[in-house]
Amino acid sequence: MATLNINVEFSGGMELLFDNVRKHTISLPAQTEGGQPAKLQDLIFYIRDKMMTEKKDLFVDGDTVRPGILVLVNNVDWELCDELEYELQDKDEIVFISTLHGG
Repeated sequence: MATLNINVEFSGGMELLFDNVRKHTISLPAQTEGGQPAKLQDLIFYIRDKMMTEKKDLFVDGDTVRPGILVLVNNVDWELCDELEYELQDKDEIVFISTLHGG
């Protein structure tokens, strides 16, 4: 089965949820079990389910990232890229930036 290598970066404090590691390369199947192309939502669920052990609610809210997290797909705001429905491509760069900071 074909896999996609996705470069993921967390910043704006989000790296604290991932042991202060900002950059990760994640390998995902190119297709879901149903034969559909892998989408950004699949990546978000992978991060939530496989990379996080606690404080998952600081990253996800329901089926999407929580409000206050900017998502960039290859340096473009995800709102211009179909958001959760964006079909992942090999070597994509996905950046999650928290805009919520303590004071």
